[in-house]
Amino acid sequence: MILNPKFPLYLPGVKNGNNDNVSIIGANLREDITTLGYFVSSNGGLEIKIQNNYPTKEYASFGDILKKFIQDNQLENVKRLGMAVPGPVINGKSHPARLGWNLDVEEFKKDFAFERIDMLNDQEASAYGMGILEDSDLDPIYTSGHLEKGNVAILAPGHGLGEAGYFYDGKYLRPFATEGGHSEFSPRTNVEVEFYQFLNNIYGIVSWENVLSKTGLFNIYRFLRDVKRHPEPEWLSERLTNGNFVQEIYKAAVEEDVLICKITLDTFLEFLAREANNLTLKLKATGGLLIAGDIPQEIREYINKDKFYEKYKISDKMEEMLRNIPIYLIKHDHTALNGAALYTAYYQE
Repeated sequence: MILNPKFPLYLPGVKNGNNDNVSIIGANLREDITTLGYFVSSNGGLEIKIQNNYPTKEYASFGDILKKFIQDNQLENVKRLGMAVPGPVINGKSHPARLGWNLDVEEFKKDFAFERIDMLNDQEASAYGMGILEDSDLDPIYTSGHLEKGNVAILAPGHGLGEAGYFYDGKYLRPFATEGGHSEFSPRTNVEVEFYQFLNNIYGIVSWENVLSKTGLFNIYRFLRDVKRHPEPEWLSERLTNGNFVQEIYKAAVEEDVLICKITLDTFLEFLAREANNLTLKLKATGGLLIAGDIPQEIREYINKDKFYEKYKISDKMEEMLRNIPIYLIKHDHTALNGAALYTAYYQE
């Protein structure tokens, strides 16, 4: 995996020969599946040798998963560990609510004797991982200009709503994390005010994550079903209960032409376009917008790119800036894993 020149990441350690031929474990910690990979660095890139998935909820701690990965693959003297976690990282510590684990870099150093450990928010890690994507991994929604000519915004709805960005320093892109998914959702139309009130009764404070996530997709669906009284076929109720909710909504919309599912996806995509607009403006992301995350990948074929773009560029005064910003959908789903490994291989102060 070699760096794509479209993403001129600030990774000064690429030029340091001491970072070549270094063994690294990368880890992407998620609510359902934790993925670990064994990497070796060389020539400014990474080669992945092994990749394993572990069901997160079956383990009492990340340390238990890490031990099993090392034992399963008979790894010895691994030098570095890079971790991507679904929550804020402060002073080498994180307590992601979705995992229920307390994570501390110093404890892992003591227990596993790595010479270096880096722990990043998963969206910051994903931003690094996007630096080794091929052009074929980018599905253009709208293209104009070049990614490297300004700040770049990243919007990633999945289990939660990840938001991150790249600061463009005039030469390099420097990834950073945000917790923007927890900012408050604001309705625009009368129906959306009803939706807000529906969510307010459930959550109290209504964040964008309550709308743009797997739970958010369910919230849209049950609002349409329970408040707006759109009919739900009996067979669909059983499928949604027993299957993957996102996949079942998508299949029912595309294959069965079920109206409530089509409206659910259309509403989700309209909200996605609106929050993409918000994030792009707040970061002044003239260099581009990248849409990642599990949900856009799963429903990619449903997305009407022209319609999304028209919804996205609606603004009181900034439409001219918005219409010149390229938008790409990321098709690759291991960017956080690769990014955590890339960071610990080549980032240095």
